[in-house]
Amino acid sequence: MRAAFASSFNDADPLAGLTVGDAPEPAPLDGWAVVDVRASALNHHDLWSLRGVGLRTDQLPMILGCDAAGIGPDGAEVVVYPVVFTEKGDFSILSEHYQGTVAERVTVPAYNLVPKPSELTFAEAACLPTAWLTAYRMLTTKGRLEADGAVLVQGAGGGVATAAVLLARALGARVYATSRDAEKRDRIAALGATALDSGARLPERVDVVIETVGEATFEHSTKCAKPGARIVVSGATSGHLPQVNLRRLFALQLEILGSSMGTPDELADLMALLAKTGVRPIIDSVIPFSDARSAFEKLHSGDVFGKVVLDHTA
Repeated sequence: MRAAFASSFNDADPLAGLTVGDAPEPAPLDGWAVVDVRASALNHHDLWSLRGVGLRTDQLPMILGCDAAGIGPDGAEVVVYPVVFTEKGDFSILSEHYQGTVAERVTVPAYNLVPKPSELTFAEAACLPTAWLTAYRMLTTKGRLEADGAVLVQGAGGGVATAAVLLARALGARVYATSRDAEKRDRIAALGATALDSGARLPERVDVVIETVGEATFEHSTKCAKPGARIVVSGATSGHLPQVNLRRLFALQLEILGSSMGTPDELADLMALLAKTGVRPIIDSVIPFSDARSAFEKLHSGDVFGKVVLDHTA
């Protein structure tokens, strides 16, 4: 079958290790199901894999991709939940220990197949299992956001941050979002957020902070949090060792919560919310699977706003 996979590692030029070509068909396993992929979406995780982060040479070739939607073995339309748990109780996402989704077919545990609502296209659904699921869990399960609450999203423009803006709006919250980039602030304002420069003073303190930037924004996050607020962290793109004012932390009874991915039930709830509200993921471009390399090139260029999606029917 045709697939896009890491055949070698290159930190300086990750695309040098990308191969698009023939790969073995998924091996049948008890309790696992094969999905005919109709659409997949790329993540920066794929570029890190090509750099060798999280993979060993003896795991190559590794098919890339975490996100996909397609047709299950019974003919039903499904979305692939990308987290695979082992008998030891640990877990990984697809393309780390198990082959990924940028292929004609992918095999996953049967419990990883989540029904796709008819309201969502394959391309839209393929955008959800990683960045959007992460943002949804941060806002709901971890952030406990209420409909009349206020949210600060740091570093708007990134995949999780952009999803958080749209989802927080769909959940009825007031949304503030920061970015150093004026163009990204304009784009995020068009999505319904109050867009501010990084470090700017907010009109009010917020109930939930979505923090994926880390060191560069964390002090600002604590200053913007109202008493009892939740600062939910799922990334640290600017550094992972921020200074924290502990007196502010205990005086305001703030909560700092780590979050990563979500559960199959949360993925189903996320899709139900989108089906109900009409909110859809931002898609930068849909590229034919036959031209998969150009999709990786576009992601690597950084000139994207929203998800890069591969159409596996083209």
